[in-house]
Amino acid sequence: MPKDPGFQTFAARRAIAVFAAATLAAGLLSSSVSLASAQQLPRLAGPPDQVNSQTQGKQGQGNQGDEQDQSVGTLRVNVNVVQLFFNVKDKKGALIPNLTKDDFQILEDNKPQTIKYFTAESDLPLTLGILIDSSGSQQRVLEMEKEVGANFLSEILRPKDEAFVISFDVDTNLLQDFTNSSRRLRDALNSARINAPPSSCGGLPGAGGGPLPCSSSPKGTVLYDAVYLASHDELAKEVGRKAMILLTDGEDQGSQLKITEAIEAAQKADSICYVLLIADRGFYGFGGYSGDREMKKLAGETGGRVIEVGNKLDKLKDAFDQIAKELRSQYNVGYTPSNTALDGTFRRVEIHAKKDYKIQSRTGYYAVAKRD
Repeated sequence: MPKDPGFQTFAARRAIAVFAAATLAAGLLSSSVSLASAQQLPRLAGPPDQVNSQTQGKQGQGNQGDEQDQSVGTLRVNVNVVQLFFNVKDKKGALIPNLTKDDFQILEDNKPQTIKYFTAESDLPLTLGILIDSSGSQQRVLEMEKEVGANFLSEILRPKDEAFVISFDVDTNLLQDFTNSSRRLRDALNSARINAPPSSCGGLPGAGGGPLPCSSSPKGTVLYDAVYLASHDELAKEVGRKAMILLTDGEDQGSQLKITEAIEAAQKADSICYVLLIADRGFYGFGGYSGDREMKKLAGETGGRVIEVGNKLDKLKDAFDQIAKELRSQYNVGYTPSNTALDGTFRRVEIHAKKDYKIQSRTGYYAVAKRD
């Protein structure tokens, strides 16, 4: 996707700000930060006016509702309340409704915690990100993804909900920032185009584990970078229920970040990750593809799951239906951890049901203070 020169300036400023904040927290900020150093981080590209106006508007809404936000906040609230959204299923995978807090026990790092509040809310505001793979491997399935994804958004979004759309290929592009407009989201999905590097390119492996097909700049499928940017640049600023849905074959080529860094960013943003594994298997030849392994890590650690779709339209529709039901059937539990230190460490959290049910939840959180 061609880049607007004005946005490149905006993206560079954002990258510098992210770099400076991180180094300051570590006590390593020097007297100057070079643009070259800032550009080592992945950047989110998109129309400058859209990013500036809509993001500022969204942040303004958040500032007006700070007190309310804390009551339905994330894992980084000032009063150090840990909040988890989770699903409960029976052995056959059916969702279990109408449970109470007495049906559950919470453990943090193997230590029992006292449940402060518990609800079976299905109407809390939802912030949703759609990440669509527009690399060469999706050539024959991209149009199907656009159509079904747009229909899903028009059906699931309610007045208080918002969503954004990101495409990723050789770059990561913000096609639509936060909006409640189904029309804008559909237009954004329809604007996604296949963007693949020349087949003759070659290069060294990237940090994400995949090759960099062109040595001049990262090329291929920057999947891990896209998850990081959706988490860090978009969802980390929001409160309440958050989820991202990835439409991809799971293969990464050329990301600057590793899958572990993408998972950490999603956990810090308190976002559930669903992966709809969409793959035209004929594209991969004899060796097949292996992206499902890393995607299962991403989904499992964040409380989502991987759903195999292949290239079947009916399976994709069913997968979106399953996600819609799960997002509207979540339990919400909160507790004040017995370990009150905000030291940035990862705390492993387990939710146990007193009956033989399966709990679908994130595996833990990072004990960091809420951003101002």
